[in-house]
Amino acid sequence: MKNKLLFIAIVFISLDARAAVVDTVSIYSNAMQKSFSCVVIRPDTKEKKRVPKPVVYLLHGYGGNYRNWITRVPELKEYADEYNLIIVCPDGGYSSWYFDSPIDSSIRYETYIGKEVPEYIELHYNTIKDRKARAITGLSMGGHGGLFLGFRKADFFGACGSMSGGVDLNYSRNKYDVRKRIGDTITFSDNWKKYSVINIVENYPKDTLAIIFDCGTEDFFYNNNHALHEKMLKLKIPHEYIERPGKHDWAYWKNAVQYQLLFFRNYFERIRKQ
Repeated sequence: MKNKLLFIAIVFISLDARAAVVDTVSIYSNAMQKSFSCVVIRPDTKEKKRVPKPVVYLLHGYGGNYRNWITRVPELKEYADEYNLIIVCPDGGYSSWYFDSPIDSSIRYETYIGKEVPEYIELHYNTIKDRKARAITGLSMGGHGGLFLGFRKADFFGACGSMSGGVDLNYSRNKYDVRKRIGDTITFSDNWKKYSVINIVENYPKDTLAIIFDCGTEDFFYNNNHALHEKMLKLKIPHEYIERPGKHDWAYWKNAVQYQLLFFRNYFERIRKQ
């Protein structure tokens, strides 16, 4: 009996030793002159502890915050261990859309998420400092942010994605504070073109991107995502696109994120072996 209890204790200690670590850090933004909290999930597999890790930046949606992902999908700790990567969940503000707003100088989330957060992560964590070891994705507003930043900063990110992303801002003309970020559709009509992912993809970067995006067929953003897929096919932009039954909710995203992280892990592994 004692031997059995000892064996069980050893198993639990072993499992605990391999559990990912969740840090909450404060990252200062010089661009916005204030600090924001950020969740960092890092694998704690001891035999691989000293090996630099690739990083996936995971963005929240409209009305969300840095805690959304780890609170709603605690399995992220398991995925960080299983895929041996660091997952970073920064705070993108209530309705930033991850823009450096052309009409509000206090909103500088493209700079913050695309530059300042990664600078902090790479200074304080053991990461692979190469664009081919960095990916960015997110849900809803963060899905737009994942593709928006992925394309605009392709010299920094090697892979990008979106889950149920608001990829065509024209759908959100009177919703989700988009007007507060880029202006009205008449005076600032050009902004609605150049800040929307469905148009940004027309300027495919010189650096190859690994792209994945998906959307539920019952999602109110479904038609926009399907249209983006069709457009990228016409433009001959390599990408993975998935549509399956699902709504704009956490039940869908909880499922989707596992496959996206696997996609990024496979990308990192493939690049490493080249």
